[in-house]
Formats: sequence, structure tokens, C-alpha cells
Amino acid sequence: MRLITILALFAIAAPSEAAPRDLSKLLEPIRKQHEVPALGGAIVKGGKLEAIGAVGVRKLGSDKAVTVDDLWHLGSCTKAMTATLLARAVERGDFAWETTLPKALPAFKGMDPGYRDVTLDDLVRNRGGAPADLSADGLWMRLWQRKGTPTQQRRALANGVLTKAPLFPRGEKYLYSNAGFAIAGYALEVKAKKPWETLMRKELFEPLGMKSAGFGAPGKGMDQPWGHAAQGARVVPVAPGPQADNPPAIGPAGTVHATLADWSKFVALHLQAAQDGKEDLLLKRATLRRLHTPRKGETYAAGWVVAERPWGGGRVLNHNGSNTMWYCVTWLAPKKGFAVLLTCNQGGPKAAKACDVAAGALIRDVLAQERK
Repeated sequence: MRLITILALFAIAAPSEAAPRDLSKLLEPIRKQHEVPALGGAIVKGGKLEAIGAVGVRKLGSDKAVTVDDLWHLGSCTKAMTATLLARAVERGDFAWETTLPKALPAFKGMDPGYRDVTLDDLVRNRGGAPADLSADGLWMRLWQRKGTPTQQRRALANGVLTKAPLFPRGEKYLYSNAGFAIAGYALEVKAKKPWETLMRKELFEPLGMKSAGFGAPGKGMDQPWGHAAQGARVVPVAPGPQADNPPAIGPAGTVHATLADWSKFVALHLQAAQDGKEDLLLKRATLRRLHTPRKGETYAAGWVVAERPWGGGRVLNHNGSNTMWYCVTWLAPKKGFAVLLTCNQGGPKAAKACDVAAGALIRDVLAQERK
């Protein structure tokens, strides 16, 4: 029954409903100005996809144009998805927010005493002392070898991190850490006895109707956009394959790909936090608000950066993502009931600037539409 209700929120538009507005004319000048291969954008409003567009090419040197149905790598915007997956496990009673790592990973041997009071909630808030840099003792190089299943690779990451002292005591500082999210994802798969990828599909993608969502660099050959790496003044296309994305060991921190339309379904879920409704959808609204609320004096919540913006009616949510070959960013205004999403098949400063300029243009477009 709940699945039907959830899907109803994102139902395919009936023939009598207007199709999403085309944003191509708005996006193309920005793409050209910032010299990126392709740019995609979407606006979510009132729980549905209100506008969408994609401009540019799938690969530099090719004339194959991107489409609104193409897949985009979402990088660290995956973090909010892993935090949402954890929230579902908490609502189900598998964990509590304050479950400590020894309880979440009861079979783990050799955990440093400094991690014994760290909670799953600390990890998805980047407050657990997990490192940002995984190069110590060659761990990052070993993870790039991709030995074993994705779960085994995450176990190797957990072993490499948790057997050493955290960088600071629990809760003392904020440090953005892919490792913390990877370990949170590993705890979820240990408890469920299923890979994080399977849990994401069953717990998030399928209920939300995100049929395109998957993991790693999207596509084969030229059937999808390629990522592009900035190498000094040059921009080099990177063929899809294992070397076109980070290793699965940090999957819970940043390896999801999806179409803009499907990513918008996840974003629409989080827009519910400030909306009144008779029935909660996928998560309780109180749980969503918890995911969006930083600890006192902080700006990072659970997979979301929190800021104050007049255009959003006050508190807004934001996150960006990049595996250095792609870039994306989303801004959510829960109080106003809208969000904007931007993607680019290139990493580096040019892509970030293009997406930020486009995000501002889409926000102004929403506000202009409201004034009509």
C-alpha cells in the first residue's frame, strides 16, 4: 500500500497535464560561456518535475548531443541517499541514531578505542573523526585495485580506518569524510546481509520509481555522456569503465548515477520536510527534518549543507558532488516547495562555476514564474 502511495507522488503525467517546460534556451548560453561539454538542469516544484533541459554533447570531439533522458554521475550527492537509507533502517528499528560502531559492527576486530563511542549519526554528519585522506599505508591505492566484492572492498576500507586512531575525539570537530559515509554504508549492509547497492535499489530507487539509477560511470561506448577530466588547460574525455569512477569502497559516499528526472524524485522526497500532509511518504516528515537539522553551531546536517537564503524563504539545503570527471549541485527550498538540480559531464572549477551560474538562473526562473 505504501509503495503505491509513494509512486503516486511522482506519477507519470496524465495526457491532460502539461509536460515539463524546456530549459534548453536558458542553459545553452551558460554552457557556451563556461566552455563545458554538456549541462543539464531541472526544476522540481509541488512534488513534480516542473522543467528540465540538457544541452551540449556527450563527448568532446563528437556531435552526439545529450538528451534529458541521459545518465549523470551524482558524486557526493549520493551522501544524502546513504543518510536516507540509514534513516529508513532507524525507523524500522534495525539501528538507533546513537548506535555505536561496536554495536553496529559486532564482529569487527581490532577497533581503535577512539572509535568505540562514535555513532552512525556521527558518521553521516562528518563528526566521527574519520579521515578525509585515505592514502595512509597505501590504503587508497589498494582500494583502487578493486579486489573482491564491493562489500569486501568496504570491509577493507573499514579495517584500514577503524584500526587506527580517529583524527579527533567524537563530535569535537567537523571533517568532510568519504570514509565516514562508506563505513556507515558498510554497517547497513552488515546488518541486512545484503550489499549497499542492493539496499539502495530496494529501499530507495524502487519505491521512488528511480528506474535509471545505478552505480559508477554510466553507459558503454557512446550511449551515455562521458566524464571529462580537467588536466591543466586541457579537458580530456574519460571512457566509461572502472577507471572512470572512484572504487566501490567509497560507493556510499559518491558513486550513484541517474537521469535528471529520477534524481528529482529523490530531491522531491526531501522537499516534503516542510510540507504538511495527511500521510508520510517513505520517511516520516519528522525524520526528514532530523536529516536536515545540523547540530548547534554547525552547517552540515546528514548529507546536506544548510544555509539561509531569502529566495528560499529562510532555511535551504544544498549539496554538490564530483568524482573529478563530473559535477552536480542541487539547492532545495523546502519552505517554498521547490528545488533546482544541475549536472555537468566535466569536473573542475569551470564545471562548478557553470553549474552555480545555472543554479542561480533556474532559481530566478522559478521566482519569475511565481510572479506571473
